[in-house]
Amino acid sequence: MRERRVAQGAGRAQEFEAFVAGAAGRLLLAATLLTAEAPDTNPRARRLLTLALGHTYARWHRLRGEDPYDCARQYLAVRFARTIWHRHRLFGRERAAPRGPLAGLNPQERLVLVLRMYEGVAEEQTAALLGLTADRVHTVCDRATSLVLHPVRAAGPRTVNAKVAPS
Repeated sequence: MRERRVAQGAGRAQEFEAFVAGAAGRLLLAATLLTAEAPDTNPRARRLLTLALGHTYARWHRLRGEDPYDCARQYLAVRFARTIWHRHRLFGRERAAPRGPLAGLNPQERLVLVLRMYEGVAEEQTAALLGLTADRVHTVCDRATSLVLHPVRAAGPRTVNAKVAPS
């Protein structure tokens, strides 16, 4: 009996290691896009990934036919949403200025855009996961896409190309 449990535990660990080997890179990139950190310095994204993988491992034996990637992605998204909501509510803003490719977006726009465009999650599923209406998800995704494709440039000093008259 004990040997059987040990063998099942070893099989579970091997299955999870194979899952992590295949999915961790994509999940880390999704987390990095969410946190808007630079890809080479992304401690918040790595923490989100670690928490999502830990949660998935804890549920591993109960997944039974469910997609473990979907489980990890859902946890990653919900954890990010809760963290940002609390941080925004308590501090009024994020800790560090975002520097990643989606830095021009607010956290909700990043979350919706990453789930819809990068992860390919359906509008209705995204709405259910985030507790929003499908119309709101559609609007936020359209706005975020527009901002990424056509970023608003900050107004700065204009340079005048004055020609110097020959003396």
